[in-house]
Amino acid sequence: MPVNPLSIGDAKCGHNQPLAFIAGPCVIESRELVLSVARRLVEIAAELGTTIVFKASFDKANRTSVDSFRGPGLKAGLEILANVREQTGLPLTTDIHDPSQAEPAAAVCDIVQIPAFLARQTDLIQAAAEATAKHGRIINVKKPQFIAPEDTEHIVRKCEAFGNPRVLLTERGTTFGYGRLINDMRAIPIMQSQGCPVVFDATHSVQTPGGKTTGGQREMVAILARAAVAAGADAVFFETHPDPDRALSDGPNMVPLAELPALLRQLMRLREVIL
Repeated sequence: MPVNPLSIGDAKCGHNQPLAFIAGPCVIESRELVLSVARRLVEIAAELGTTIVFKASFDKANRTSVDSFRGPGLKAGLEILANVREQTGLPLTTDIHDPSQAEPAAAVCDIVQIPAFLARQTDLIQAAAEATAKHGRIINVKKPQFIAPEDTEHIVRKCEAFGNPRVLLTERGTTFGYGRLINDMRAIPIMQSQGCPVVFDATHSVQTPGGKTTGGQREMVAILARAAVAAGADAVFFETHPDPDRALSDGPNMVPLAELPALLRQLMRLREVIL
């Protein structure tokens, strides 16, 4: 059976636990940017008395355009993330796209994330599950946009079969027609029925795919986040940036860092109401 609740740093995430958060810039744009954001997240977590896991990608391997910024790569990116841990103490997560990346990522990060488009790739799930189990880490699998929430059962069973019952599932919307995502909040309790804590990805859920670069409806992030917490989500994922309109990836759907504390506070109160 999956472990629920899960220990993340000094806190727990899952059944009957306070709301947890994952936040950070979409991609590692520079060492200075990620450290600046991470230091502010430390302050926010202390102010609110909550848990925030720092997230940033070392490689955006699924960019639409060949000209889009991808990040510093595996080695440099993990070195920067390790520096974030050393200087802030925040738990870390990043995403991987290839089985060879699982071991080095699990050696550094508390949570290794499997992107939604790759969540049915058994070799990737196996490598991530084995590496995270070896290092005592968590594997977070994003539900693909193209499967029903109940079919996440097979993903969870793969993780368990390959040695790691410490699994998070993330809901990030479902493809409807061409280039449109919708959120069916029934997915949250359905995915929780697999035994795992469930994260709601509030920023990727408002993406509007299509064209040379992906757009987004930033104004809808708070609305969907509130709905997800009301539906019982155990954690909420936000990509955030000091100036999203100048971000090198996913700017249209990221939350401005200055607006994050008020939103987190509101969601924490909502979680208290439904527990």
